[in-house]
Amino acid sequence: MGLILALIIGGIIGWLASIVMRTNAQQGILLNVVVGIVGSLLGGFLLGPILGGGNLLEGTLDIRTLLVALLGAIILLAIVNLFRRGRVR
Repeated sequence: MGLILALIIGGIIGWLASIVMRTNAQQGILLNVVVGIVGSLLGGFLLGPILGGGNLLEGTLDIRTLLVALLGAIILLAIVNLFRRGRVR
């Protein structure tokens, strides 16, 4: 049940991060879920010790965990956008 909850919340977090970073039109639901979960892991690793939150896969679901997941997803999308800008279209 925890994995299903992590997928649903990861999708919502990824969708919110894509709206903030203005990449929503470029992503589908699958990429939103991936961005949300990977961003949660990244945020839990980088920002967890600072803000006191974990990641979505640990099972703790509070406001700090959601904030860390959202910030991690935004950081992940910012890194992806940096690499996309260098590519010639």
